[in-house]
Amino acid sequence: MTGTEVSGGQALVAALVAHGVDTVFGIPGTHNLEIYRHLALAGVRHVSPRHEQGAGYAADGYARTSGRPGVAVVTSGPALLNAAAAVGQAWSDSVPVLVVSPGLPLRHPGLGNGLLHETRDQGAAMAAVAAASIRATSVAEIPVAVTQAFAVMTAGRPRPVHLEVPLDVLLETGPAVATRPAAAAPAVPAGPDLAAAAARLAGAARPVLVVGGGARGAAGQVRRVAERLGAPTVTTTNGKGVLPEDHPLSLGAGLQLPAVRDLVADADAVLAVGTELAPSDLWYGPLPLEDRLVRVDVDPVGCVVNAVPTVALVGDAAATLDALLAALPEGGSPDPSAAGRAAGWRARKDADARAEGAEWLPLLAQLADALPRDAVVGADNAMVCYYGALANLATHRPGSFLFPTGFGTLGYGLPAAVGAKVADPGAPVVALLGDGGVMFTLPELAMAADLRLPLPVVVVDNAGYGEIRNEMRDRDDPVHAVDLPSPDLAAVGRALGCHGVTLDGPDGLADAVRRALAANRPTVVHVRHSPPTGEGAAR
Repeated sequence: MTGTEVSGGQALVAALVAHGVDTVFGIPGTHNLEIYRHLALAGVRHVSPRHEQGAGYAADGYARTSGRPGVAVVTSGPALLNAAAAVGQAWSDSVPVLVVSPGLPLRHPGLGNGLLHETRDQGAAMAAVAAASIRATSVAEIPVAVTQAFAVMTAGRPRPVHLEVPLDVLLETGPAVATRPAAAAPAVPAGPDLAAAAARLAGAARPVLVVGGGARGAAGQVRRVAERLGAPTVTTTNGKGVLPEDHPLSLGAGLQLPAVRDLVADADAVLAVGTELAPSDLWYGPLPLEDRLVRVDVDPVGCVVNAVPTVALVGDAAATLDALLAALPEGGSPDPSAAGRAAGWRARKDADARAEGAEWLPLLAQLADALPRDAVVGADNAMVCYYGALANLATHRPGSFLFPTGFGTLGYGLPAAVGAKVADPGAPVVALLGDGGVMFTLPELAMAADLRLPLPVVVVDNAGYGEIRNEMRDRDDPVHAVDLPSPDLAAVGRALGCHGVTLDGPDGLADAVRRALAANRPTVVHVRHSPPTGEGAAR
């Protein structure tokens, strides 16, 4: 793209392509047709979700799996607001998602005259859930705005961005000069801070490593640091799989478990990498980290959120851990006692995880039997996922457990799984959902069917909002508005172009998932789940 006259839509698509975008998730509408014209002419792959929230979640799953920004293209007003929940989820989980939309014309005569999709201030609405809402007001500004959006998404802590181009700017022509993607060098902490961290960690007899989603791009460095220190390693929800869960030093995920709290209390040094140490991971209060925390975070504000470190290392996770490894004493052969210490804590943690997820263990055993080692799980905000799979279903690669942490949306798992499969077609991907959450984005079965994805969609049906039902009981409240009869989800799947299977309990799930992974289209596996009764049934 040079300074020749082009339409705003052409300038926008050319700038996206220049920044490496080859796939978008979106829905065409009257106001974004100029964008769609040039997406087609440029050969950009288009995936068709059935709702804008699905577009946002699919872009999120694509980003978490590929490590590149996911892009959703929607139209203005209600369409953009439909995507807002997905943008809020991406912000909460530090995922680079770009949502592109038209906006009201610059020469709009004024609010309240009934223009199609008129919204008082859609940019302000999106700024409330995104890192930024950027508005280009001329054709010449569009390439600059795209570069700014990618810089916000990818420099430092990843966050989602909304990019708005007014409808009349999309249609008008003008000169547009291509801008190159802005590349920022990975930040590395100052030498004295690295020396202090290395001294603290090297002198520890009982070190522990806590790994979050901010370390997804530093898996090799995490492994080397864990091995150099001989540190048992536990992950947050979004850090699950950064250290393969069959590594001798891995405890897997589950910061909320009592054994993990005891492990941290016993430690004389804790290295936390790329994690907020957030209540949405800890559940029952802060970890005991006083006077023992070395913290790595790319965000200087995030580096002191929830727990103030003894030593703060502000920098990119991979670059900082490389520098820390250079500052640590060289390790010799692996210390058998370190693996033994980790195994002891792993046994305690696994016992806690089994107790917490007991209701779901038969189903998870079937799922584990069917899934290859490199599987990716698109998990919804469902009991089977956070009480069950989080700490009881092992994963072994970064970005292998896609979960809506923090913001806690329902309906995330299915479209996120589709986005993951689009990003990595060779990876085995499964969606693991509850019957309540699946209804939020059920139409995205059609998106998966369009793509003929070999995607098992496992829906665990406990006949309503099980978590809220339990909370009502715990509060001695009247239990109401939570018991929801489910449709025949296998039949719904078939109606939308998928295969469909119904199981009365977990038996047969492994075979159903294996067949689904080899099928020529998605398979809905509707598992009717009967919760246990009596003492201990709440979880």
